[in-house]
Amino acid sequence: MTHLKLLAMKFLLSLVILYIILGLGFDVSFGNVFLITLVLNVLSYALGDLMILSRSNNTVATSADFVLAFVVLYFMTDALTVGNDVFEASIYSAISLTIFEYFFHKSVARSLDREKKEKRENIKPSSELSMEASEEITPDENHTNDK
Repeated sequence: MTHLKLLAMKFLLSLVILYIILGLGFDVSFGNVFLITLVLNVLSYALGDLMILSRSNNTVATSADFVLAFVVLYFMTDALTVGNDVFEASIYSAISLTIFEYFFHKSVARSLDREKKEKRENIKPSSELSMEASEEITPDENHTNDK
């Protein structure tokens, strides 16, 4: 459930940011902004937030998100629109999303740490676990059943 909440929050805030920049600033239709946001968020959450952020730090993950955002924005904006300012629109959008991602990564790290902590708390302590064992570890060779 944590991942779904984080993904929904990221999608909504990214949609607002991209609509302000691309939609209002560069006349990209809302449908195209929605599609770009959807593709970008799925890729950046899977790659940047879950894979890179969990294995490195916020700076590395944010840098990777900038590169990914710029590439996706540039190619999708170029393919979906007929504007001449594709590079300018992509760079402004990528910078804005990168600033948002820096703070979002902190939220992701806190949420995932809290989730891990809750999982650890649900595990029984070792003092509550017991193991059954017999007193005889090896069979007694002198003991026979011929009584």
